[in-house]
Amino acid sequence: MNPDTDEGDAQKTLIYQHLQNLQERHQDELENIVRLLASITNISPEQVKPYIDTLLRQLVKQSERPFHETATASEWVTAFWEWAASHRHDAPPLSDYAVSRESMYLSYNNGDWLNKTQ
Repeated sequence: MNPDTDEGDAQKTLIYQHLQNLQERHQDELENIVRLLASITNISPEQVKPYIDTLLRQLVKQSERPFHETATASEWVTAFWEWAASHRHDAPPLSDYAVSRESMYLSYNNGDWLNKTQ
């Protein structure tokens, strides 16, 4: 059993329970909102409901603590790999100069550090 995974699952369970509780306590109000939006947009209540559900999920998640405060080590690793994979893989490689020590620090040679290009 992985405690990092258990903690993340527990957080998701709490969010789900909170969402279910809100939907049960405010069922009439939510149904009125769905009907009103269906009337305004001229689409069926069955088509509107998923949008309301998504909105509620997002609002409930906003009230939870930020990722950096609650993430476990394995969640950080997963998030990093997902972030890395989200970047372009077909970009041209950087030049040797672009990754050189010289390019990483401002060069004051000849007082022309703003216009240095190579």
